[in-house]
Amino acid sequence: MLTGKQKRFLRSQAHHLSPIFQVGKGGVNDAMTKQISEALEVRELIKISILQNCEDEKQEVAEALAKGARAELVQLIGLTVVLYKPSKNNKRIELPKASKA
Repeated sequence: MLTGKQKRFLRSQAHHLSPIFQVGKGGVNDAMTKQISEALEVRELIKISILQNCEDEKQEVAEALAKGARAELVQLIGLTVVLYKPSKNNKRIELPKASKA
C-alpha cells in the first residue's frame, strides 16, 4: 500500500502525462487489463481516461483496472485514472520513503 506522501509524489509525477488507454462502452475486459499491465511494466505510472459512454461507475472502473493490472490506484480525478506499479525490469520512479510515524 502506498502512503499519502507517496501518492502525492506519484500524482505530481503523473500530472504531465497524457492518458494512453480509454475505457468506453465495453467497460473493462481481460485484454485491456493485460495491455495496461504491460504498459505499467514499461512506464510504471500511467493515466487512463474513462469515456462518457462508459456504462459503469467510474470508481468501479478504476478499481477493476487496478485489480486487473495488479497495480495501485493512485488517483481518480474526474474521468481520469492514475495507476502505479513498480517495474520489475526497468525501475524509473524512486518513491519517497514511508516515514515512521
